[in-house]
Amino acid sequence: MNKADLVDRLEVRLGSKKAALEAVEAVVDVIIREVAAGNKVGITGFGTFERVDRAARTGRNPRTGEAVRIGATSVPKFTPGTNFKAVTADPSKLPRSGNAGGRARVER
Repeated sequence: MNKADLVDRLEVRLGSKKAALEAVEAVVDVIIREVAAGNKVGITGFGTFERVDRAARTGRNPRTGEAVRIGATSVPKFTPGTNFKAVTADPSKLPRSGNAGGRARVER
């Protein structure tokens, strides 16, 4: 599924393609801006987005074997929530109706 497919699915729930597109773009924009600023974005039932800092390290050029310095950088990281992991492992745990991303209701 890509962004256009997601917008099409949300159009059914929100009533218009414009509203669905604005909703998707607004959520993505907020997540990107918050993570870039170093904040965590946690969505209950879905997961957490955060920025992770990678230290500088020495790598190898695969062609020559020469040591190459790789600078420190920051990258985005997503950690799925408990409920998301549970329904991915066992799709039968998805509710037949309603919102699949509600509070974690994992049966043990």
